[in-house]
Amino acid sequence: MEAGAGPGAGPGAGPWIACVVTGASRGFGRSLARLLAPRLGSGSLLVLVARSAAALAELAAELRGSGPGLRVECVAADLGCQEGLRRVVGALQELLPTVPPGRLLLVNNAGSLGDISKSFLDLTDPDEINSYFAFNVTSALCLTSAALQAFGTRPGSSRTVVNISSLCAVKPFKNWALYCSGKAARDMMFQVLALEEPDVRVLSYAPGPLDTDMQLLARTKTGDPEMRQFFQSLQQSQQLIDCTVSAQKLVNLLEENTFPSGAHVDFYEI
Repeated sequence: MEAGAGPGAGPGAGPWIACVVTGASRGFGRSLARLLAPRLGSGSLLVLVARSAAALAELAAELRGSGPGLRVECVAADLGCQEGLRRVVGALQELLPTVPPGRLLLVNNAGSLGDISKSFLDLTDPDEINSYFAFNVTSALCLTSAALQAFGTRPGSSRTVVNISSLCAVKPFKNWALYCSGKAARDMMFQVLALEEPDVRVLSYAPGPLDTDMQLLARTKTGDPEMRQFFQSLQQSQQLIDCTVSAQKLVNLLEENTFPSGAHVDFYEI
């Protein structure tokens, strides 16, 4: 599939009019929301989704006033349960049709590691496994479909979907069966979207080893000792990436808008 037009041509030009960021309350999602808010056009909408209502409210208060007429809406919900997912879908169906024609950006950032103390053979509880995939795969599919439908196809508008991916989507890690398979499933899912909807720009972005609470879990809870030591060495050798640095690379990638739709792009490839 051909790469999209650059920022100076076609419907991809100009500021975003609506942005949705899941997992926005901390880490990479929070850093990305801070970078996106000043780039939104007049009368635009920023929707922040996460489980923590307090953290979302704090971020929203910080970002309001970042741009002319910017609306910042918070949806506090657990995407891992049907009630929470329905709440977010309902909010998007209500909010997205209210924005004027322009550019939609949806960033599927919310995700979890699963129980990385367990090996493959320890994963015997179907409720645990189904719960993991409900949060990490099902919610991303349902939320993306709902957002694209709610925003719709409008003359002079464009839609971009970002899947926050990982090296684990293409490389197996011991004790990370759930995380690796979830990330691989999401990458393939969004490749299908790119094929089915050629007018939607689709990107899977692997942000690199970020300095986050998730990385802390990786280096302390991973069951395999060699893997645990590997994650510890990243921290000890100062190879962890600041969230804002990686988020800025993603913003640059989106503004250049030259990636093939459906591509998997790693932080280190840019």
